[in-house]
Amino acid sequence: MKILESRFFEGRNIWSMHPVLQARLYLGSREQVPTSEMPGFTEALTALLPGLAQHSCSRGYPGGFLERLGEGTYPGHVVEHVALELQSSAGFPVSYGKTLGGTIPDTWDLVISCRTPELGAAALETAVKLVTAVRERQDFDTEAAIARLEKVGDATCLGPSTESILQACRQREIPALPLGVAGLYQLGYGCRRKLIRATLTSQTSVVAVDLCGDKMQTNQLLAASSLPAPRGMVAATLQEAEQAVRALGYPVAVKPCHGNQGKAVSLNLTNFPQVAAAFRIAQQYDRQVLMEEYVQGRHYRLLVIGDRLAAAAERFPAAVRGDGAHTVRELVGLANLDPRRGEGHARPLTRLSIDPAAILALARQGYTPDSIPPGNQEVLLRDNANLSTGGEAGDVTAAAHPENAALAVQAARLLGLDVAGIDLVTPDIATSARHTGGRIIEVNAAPGFRMHLQPSRGEPREVGRALVDYLFPPGCEADIPVISVTGTNGKTTTVRMLSHIFQQQGMTVGMTTTGGIYINSRCLRKGDTTGPASARTILRDPAVEVAVLETARGGILRAGLGYDLAGVAVVTNIASDHLGQDGIETLDDLFWVKSLVVEAVKKDGHVVLNADDCFAARFARRARANLVYFSMHGNNLLVKRHLSTGGSAVFVRDGAVFFCRGEECSRIIGLKSIRAGMGGRALHNLENALAATAAACVCGVHPAMIRHGLRTFGAELAHNPGRLMVRRVGRVTVIVDYGHNAPAFRRIAEFARSLKPRRLLGVVGVPGDRGDDQIEAAGEALGASFDELFIKEDHDLRSRSPGETAGLLHTGARRAGLATARLHLIPGEAEAAREALRQAQPGDVVVIFYEDLDGVLAVLEPPDDGAASREASVKQAAGGVSAG
Repeated sequence: MKILESRFFEGRNIWSMHPVLQARLYLGSREQVPTSEMPGFTEALTALLPGLAQHSCSRGYPGGFLERLGEGTYPGHVVEHVALELQSSAGFPVSYGKTLGGTIPDTWDLVISCRTPELGAAALETAVKLVTAVRERQDFDTEAAIARLEKVGDATCLGPSTESILQACRQREIPALPLGVAGLYQLGYGCRRKLIRATLTSQTSVVAVDLCGDKMQTNQLLAASSLPAPRGMVAATLQEAEQAVRALGYPVAVKPCHGNQGKAVSLNLTNFPQVAAAFRIAQQYDRQVLMEEYVQGRHYRLLVIGDRLAAAAERFPAAVRGDGAHTVRELVGLANLDPRRGEGHARPLTRLSIDPAAILALARQGYTPDSIPPGNQEVLLRDNANLSTGGEAGDVTAAAHPENAALAVQAARLLGLDVAGIDLVTPDIATSARHTGGRIIEVNAAPGFRMHLQPSRGEPREVGRALVDYLFPPGCEADIPVISVTGTNGKTTTVRMLSHIFQQQGMTVGMTTTGGIYINSRCLRKGDTTGPASARTILRDPAVEVAVLETARGGILRAGLGYDLAGVAVVTNIASDHLGQDGIETLDDLFWVKSLVVEAVKKDGHVVLNADDCFAARFARRARANLVYFSMHGNNLLVKRHLSTGGSAVFVRDGAVFFCRGEECSRIIGLKSIRAGMGGRALHNLENALAATAAACVCGVHPAMIRHGLRTFGAELAHNPGRLMVRRVGRVTVIVDYGHNAPAFRRIAEFARSLKPRRLLGVVGVPGDRGDDQIEAAGEALGASFDELFIKEDHDLRSRSPGETAGLLHTGARRAGLATARLHLIPGEAEAAREALRQAQPGDVVVIFYEDLDGVLAVLEPPDDGAASREASVKQAAGGVSAG
């Protein structure tokens, strides 16, 4: 049994709305045995992982998985559950999993939820080893395996501060994008975006962060502004330290001038030997050491977000309590068994350690690490109360005196921090520090939220929500319109139409299509850019005000969605294409994949469906948002029923496009005024225009702007390159289009026939990765629609042998009744186009279905008059061409 391949989905995907790892597992003949035929397997497995007894599996109740083991299930399914339980046992609970028979013999496809790809992969590998060991009756160290997973999770999962912020974003449906740099996230899309890195935000001043990094400068600024701060001096040598102590007087505090997280901080030093030892420790972190008057009192952290106090906590130094039997070192080890303690900041508490600062603190109490403290004696391991050095905290937000809150807000504002942790030492947080001798001993940029989210005592505070509400005040726009367009045919043109309509309003539009990534008319990258990486390119750009994304099947299957929730989803249609690829064998499979786009829409968003498509009703049942239908027929039953319940629809009536909501209707435009519709003859483009109209209407675009957009879209070649491009070459009309499946071939042929050509010639090919039956069906559609075919092959054969795809098209065309003499096999696209033009006679129409648009245009354009030719083509398309 081994893992053949795996793939991590970081966002919404066909399996789950949460991150998952998908893997293909190979099982040899010995593993093709159900668990019911493995004596002792269930008992041995649950002895290693008792938590499996609580798994419900498909039964829906605890113990369901044990029932499946007893009845007989296969090792692949067992590996799924073991991988989930291992993660939960390591402190990272997950529950979703799925196991399916693979499309390759002797394989299983597994899907498991996981926090990070590293943790998911490690859990899966460990699960395979564990199940193999149980099956082979070998020993397996489960405790060590879980400990390894715990380390992987702690090292790769988000810290509590970031996690709390992202959780708050999810609650408010504010999207979050990881930006590829550890801990850096984008909240919101496009021009609405904000950045965070832990608790630093894009609003945080770099100057303020730099200033807070220098404790001496911070104290001086606070004191100069009449805020209570301790006196201090900077020393670079022991001699200077001694001089500082004489000036300040005992007791003193010693800390690195540019340190953080309480590292090498020593407090309440009462003699110079203690100072000298502390000075040497501090200089390991910074040559400049701050000698500071020691402030008596309790240690508090006041968290300021924006211009208000978000939370307050009392902090307690790292300590152990003696029992009269164990040494300090042993007591530390016992304390670290607490599952709340972990390395770094991943857990509620940090592990205790005995380092030079701890040894110094112990020495001042008369202990060494090997001392045995008396029972119930508290032994401090640190002077400072930082959580990062093992300290604990208790919430005191409700008790904080208003003047102390105002003091903290003023300090943050003075230094220029939008998010700040103010360390205040004062006898009691409930009394004004100004009246009791309290001091602000430090101001922290990027303060950790851990102590407020998971205090050891007191009430947790939703400080992540407070930060999100500061960045995106309730009621303000936190997102840009995101329109996701999917379907089989018409996606690219619909996306381009929508982009054009929004640009007419002066908006900056980000667009992804099979032709490239665009911001307005500027192309960022050419090629088929319909996957999640391309979508994120648009959503990350702070100039973008509207995102219109072509969302194709391949990208969904390979990497999920590139966005979280769209405001509008559009499904143009479902037709036979790409079947036989990536496990998608039927139209029902294709519907299942495209349904993800319908489901991933905001609750107050809209799903735009083609009421003339047979899958529309099924998509409607999967939608959670508002439905909007479009139809070429005003009497469409789905449309009529939907309108009768107060729903919205776009449809054609009396030669015009209408948008209706219930009984209220608005006339948008006459069909013949839609430029891309070629005078009403290009039916597929009219359908695309209806889809674009519906999406624009629910986005709040005024009907006059939609009308203007549809009238002008197509006036320039750049509006819709490679889609229904009509031009004249001599006395022959040429149509260039990207059609590559049977439905598209039929639609383009219908339009071409409407031009009343003498003959209809086609330069045709399809991608080789389609199934044999699809290619033959495409050939049959071509043979039934054209008078003569010039069959070429794509440059990228997609694992086919030369001539194989063309041969299948030839077979389909012959089946449709087209004579062999009218079928010409010319592999090269440019050569096939030239031969079709050579044989074309006046009044003929030649349709070229291209792979390489630039190559085809080079064939069509006269060497010295390309620009004029293109302009002529545009004018012909705009005015409605004829073949004669």
